[in-house]
Amino acid sequence: SGKTVGTMTLCFDTDIGLPADENYKDKLDELRAKGRKLCEPSRLAIDKNMPKRVFASMIHISYIYAHNIHGFTDYVIEVNPRHAAFYKKMLGFKNLGQERICTRVNAPAVLLSLELQHMTEQIKKFGGLMEQHGKEKSFCPYFFPTRDEPGITGRLKEGRN
Repeated sequence: SGKTVGTMTLCFDTDIGLPADENYKDKLDELRAKGRKLCEPSRLAIDKNMPKRVFASMIHISYIYAHNIHGFTDYVIEVNPRHAAFYKKMLGFKNLGQERICTRVNAPAVLLSLELQHMTEQIKKFGGLMEQHGKEKSFCPYFFPTRDEPGITGRLKEGRN
């Protein structure tokens, strides 16, 4: 009955840094110097047959865990330039670093960032609207409604499903 439909690793910035430090330490250090608390969603994989709401749910739960529970302020991601437009359009990421070679996979990458406060605002505006979102093209209408966050937060803190 339980079927894995997607996975994601959420890396918290610690004294050993983040995976993106390997190629973009200068850019990440600029954010750190401004007092930003960074975390890096990585190894994101999802079954291509899953509806938008499944991907949006994974992202929203990671946001609750990172922002609401642990106080992180920004997501940073290193993505292939071909995928950058998707993350910008669907989640609101912005360019943070120019294209470089990602040494882990020996392929081009760009560094993107997303202020989690922006995500908070988008969830308040669009969360839970699903198909009744009008012209909004992002994943935001497929996030949970704001009223569901306290219950989800509580379950995450307790380690329950």
